[in-house]
Amino acid sequence: MHPISDIWDEHKARLRAYVVRRVPEPDVVDDILQEVFIKAYENLHSLRVRGSVAPWLYRIASNVIADHYRSQKPWTELPEELTAPEWERDPVEELASCLQPLIDDLPETYRLALTLSEIEGLSQKEVATHLGLSYSGAKSRIQRGRDQLRQRLHDCCVIETGQNGVVDYEPRQKECNGRCS
Repeated sequence: MHPISDIWDEHKARLRAYVVRRVPEPDVVDDILQEVFIKAYENLHSLRVRGSVAPWLYRIASNVIADHYRSQKPWTELPEELTAPEWERDPVEELASCLQPLIDDLPETYRLALTLSEIEGLSQKEVATHLGLSYSGAKSRIQRGRDQLRQRLHDCCVIETGQNGVVDYEPRQKECNGRCS
């Protein structure tokens, strides 16, 4: 028998009672319980200590119940006068325009390697050939250039990131705003 079957047999009744207390629709309870079992099976590898099975299963059940309620939330469209205006500003595009002046400020050896690699899209081996360097020398210059660019960008801007990358940014100092406007 599979270990998840043993775990499930041991905890199923209490988990069902837990779900019943939180979900008033009887026909949904078994669906949620089945989803808990599927998620537990898929994530069994993440269970570190066998003694922590019950809290782990209840956390999964809690998340599945929350997902159920989120999916049931009614959505109504806002009246036209309450809708948010379209963003006129694209922070990613604006931030990208800041990179070139920051790259231009790098020492020539790093600026050239970084420009060839990141702007012109050459591979590190191609950069090495183009600059007459060993492969490891080109890799080193590109990495140091990236590090220096990252530090300059950090010194200049507060960058907010989210799941999909850059969400927004704001210049830290007035002199940086001239570069990033």
